[in-house]
Amino acid sequence: MAEQKADSRVLERRIQHRFAHPELLETALTHSSFANEQKPQQVQYNERLEFLGDSVLSIVVSQYIFTHYTMLPEGDLSKVRATVVCEKSLASFARRLELGLFLRMGRGEEQNHGRQRDSILADAFEALLAALYLDAGLKTVTAFLMPFVEPAVEAAIEGHRFQDYKTELQEIVQKNKEEQLSYQLVASHGPDHNKVFEVEVYLNSNPIARGQGKSKKEAEQQAARAALRLMGEDE
Repeated sequence: MAEQKADSRVLERRIQHRFAHPELLETALTHSSFANEQKPQQVQYNERLEFLGDSVLSIVVSQYIFTHYTMLPEGDLSKVRATVVCEKSLASFARRLELGLFLRMGRGEEQNHGRQRDSILADAFEALLAALYLDAGLKTVTAFLMPFVEPAVEAAIEGHRFQDYKTELQEIVQKNKEEQLSYQLVASHGPDHNKVFEVEVYLNSNPIARGQGKSKKEAEQQAARAALRLMGEDE
């Protein structure tokens, strides 16, 4: 048990939080396979915390993309969120913390390389979020999550994992070979860590729509979407 406590302190330093209720962290790091091997002794494991952590994660990610990507419609917000909170993404967050090293799991799961399994790592990460939330509140969870969430959201948007409005607009315009589309950055404002870009889309030499985004590419997508809306093509 002393070894587990030492490991927990290492993890606390990594997440920059000292638990007032260390039993929450211990439970978050305990897989059901470990608890099952302790019978008849009752040991708490992380499935209930995982349930709560899933909701905490969803509200933090939803609030971030809702606040920072104001031009995205509801459908695209949902797609971005789904990309960020998927099992593969959460497992990658867990690996950045080397969370697998701190888990308590049964001998059978250990032999099956459970510490490397995406499903176990993702569940443990959600359980850790719940433990942080119960120990210190939503503000602490949000501060912990942002270094993971911000680049993940940007990657989801840069990767055009939702509708590609630029391609759709280009396909419409190229039906007339004399028409040419171009995009021009017209403004940027805000601090470097939270900059907003504004882009205009031109049909030949005429500006037809403007879009905003956290990157130039996102602003171009939103300018194209605004142009499609003017054409009655965006539904």
